[in-house]
Amino acid sequence: MQNMRGKRLSGEYQKAVYEIISTKLKYKTSEIKGLVSVTKADVSPDLKSAKIYISVYGKNREEEAATFAEIQKHAGFIRHELAQVMTMRTVPELHFFVDDSMEYGDKIDRIIKGIHDTEPKNDDVT
Repeated sequence: MQNMRGKRLSGEYQKAVYEIISTKLKYKTSEIKGLVSVTKADVSPDLKSAKIYISVYGKNREEEAATFAEIQKHAGFIRHELAQVMTMRTVPELHFFVDDSMEYGDKIDRIIKGIHDTEPKNDDVT
């Protein structure tokens, strides 16, 4: 369980990483396409590593995969820029993960809607 400092740092890292990806990294490389969102950041208790969860919405799966790969490729650059923004002694090593929770939620919504669409309508309620 994260302490209060860990939660606060996770929120700050989430905002800062999003800003770096959406501004500096996007200008550095032309491979960042689509809508990139940093959905969550988990900083380890010892502050040595951080898990960054990324959602990418692109035209197709190939574009999303290429954008995520480009973000992973530039993890060192993002960490360096993070060190410039955050006033901490050490900046954690960044590990990027695909966050597909939005896709999963959409899939569940479609399943539930499909169930409701196939139910017989009972208009004879008296």
